[in-house]
Amino acid sequence: MCGIVGIVGAEFKIDELVSDLQKLEYRGYDSAGIAYIENGRISITKTLGRIQNLKEKIKPVTSLAGIAHTRWATHGVPNDINAHPHTDCTGKIALVHNGIIENYVELKEFLLERGHKFISDTDTEVIAHLIEENYEGDLYRAVLKTVKQLNGAYAIAVMHSDHPDILVAARKGSPLVLGKAEDKVILASDVTPIIKYTKDVVFLEEGDIAILKEREYKITDSNGNLVVRKVYHINWDEAAAEKSGYKHFMIKEIKEEPEAIENALVGRITQEGPVLNELKEFDLENIEKIKLVACGTSYHAALVFKYFVEKHSDIDIEVDVASEFRYRNVHVDDKTLVIAISQSGETADTLESVRIVKKKGAKVVAISNVVGSTITRESDVTVYMNAGPEIGVAATKTYVNQLVVLYILGMSLLKRRNIWNEELENDYKFLKESPKLFRKLLESLDIDELASYYKNYNHFMYIGRGINYPTALEGALKLKEISYINATAYPAGELKHGPIALLDPTFPVFAIAPQGYLYEKIKSNIEESKARKARIIAVTNEGNEGLSKIVDDVIYVPSAPDDMYPLIMSPIIQIFAYLISDMRGYDPDKPRNLAKSVTVE
Repeated sequence: MCGIVGIVGAEFKIDELVSDLQKLEYRGYDSAGIAYIENGRISITKTLGRIQNLKEKIKPVTSLAGIAHTRWATHGVPNDINAHPHTDCTGKIALVHNGIIENYVELKEFLLERGHKFISDTDTEVIAHLIEENYEGDLYRAVLKTVKQLNGAYAIAVMHSDHPDILVAARKGSPLVLGKAEDKVILASDVTPIIKYTKDVVFLEEGDIAILKEREYKITDSNGNLVVRKVYHINWDEAAAEKSGYKHFMIKEIKEEPEAIENALVGRITQEGPVLNELKEFDLENIEKIKLVACGTSYHAALVFKYFVEKHSDIDIEVDVASEFRYRNVHVDDKTLVIAISQSGETADTLESVRIVKKKGAKVVAISNVVGSTITRESDVTVYMNAGPEIGVAATKTYVNQLVVLYILGMSLLKRRNIWNEELENDYKFLKESPKLFRKLLESLDIDELASYYKNYNHFMYIGRGINYPTALEGALKLKEISYINATAYPAGELKHGPIALLDPTFPVFAIAPQGYLYEKIKSNIEESKARKARIIAVTNEGNEGLSKIVDDVIYVPSAPDDMYPLIMSPIIQIFAYLISDMRGYDPDKPRNLAKSVTVE
């Protein structure tokens, strides 16, 4: 949940390293720090708060090696002392870390008995002292011995003042990426800081340890054996990670959704129908049940898939929150297809779920946006979202592309099982036209005045029915995570079983209410809410003028087949939440207490 950048090689400016770190601020922003070699000694600057605070404190110097870190706290409150990098007793070792060391208490007790002095409340400082304990003149050997003593997840970068021309990095459970430029090697938590130097990158794998020097790097496994890792070429450039004139990354990325959908559809929409070449070797015809595991927004996308495929087939489909799934006695076998959805490909709970079902013989399809991420490497096959870089913490275009990929996967599955009809054909045609429809919707949508009215409410209830219920869940999540409004979501039919007790003039209802199979049902639920004097916003399809007579405010989207409303309604719930967050004075790109890549349990 933290961001790491390291550079070793030809002299570079320290402020350049900090600027690179800013590209990872979405991963954490409680505090930030930097360590570098200066006059044969390690110099460290760190501070509470955003990376800009760090920029204002650093000296205008150059160095041959440096590491930098932006923190999302897990152990110890955010402050200058708990900020990374951390050092050992000698001050010769500096280290940055992403992850959680589960046995740090036992290790700390051991080190205290050995005379080590600790100054922070973090689990990370234990690693620095443990490396000191194991150091006998060879930094790589000390790190190799140390990581074998650690339980938990980690990505670390280490430097030593006696070895000013090298960095040592190691990973287990948290991502690290390497890139080699002409005169330096760069290390980072993802590719964003690296691509200005090179577009060819290597993703460290579980247990890897890397030695970085000026013009080269070597990678070994946890036993010290040299290994060769695949080089991946990144096909987007540094400009794709900038705001392009928008106030926030979040709104920029919502506006990019038409292009993102087009990228998701490339090669998958054909005259013969939906095609996923990634799954051509899978025996989808004989799959008896499908399990989807995901967290947060990805979980909501998985629910849409469940409603869609179950409607058109007799396939048993279960959707689980990964943090619960991994602790269940799950029943899977070689007739089970498990779909693991993770935007980052590093979500810890989803990754562990993948490992569990793989051991039990299930086939695993990963859906991810990050090439070379851990889940993509450990699954049998990956279907990439192809949404491009997403910097805003709250998922927007990646949610849309998850839906697109899941629709294609569902359609491909149904077609291979000889299930196809006019309704599915209409769904397919709509999917092909969706980029154009998104452009039209985003160009014409004007709900600023509506958001301005609702920005001062402190409670919201989202409701939907059938395949539109996941949209209610996602809408509530978006509002609560970036606006800090107590937003909750329910299947509309559940209101009378308790939640309706909450409703009054201070508790508005956001109804996902397109005309379709369950329209009359949700219309009745809206009437029930109005009877409790709750104000109602409804999202419905163009042409449904009658709904405006019973709700207070209405937002229209293009008419769509019933199955496709979760897709076309997604930018509405995103922009509504974005506008309210911005109007309340918050930064929607960096919601408090959250991080983009959830690599801890």
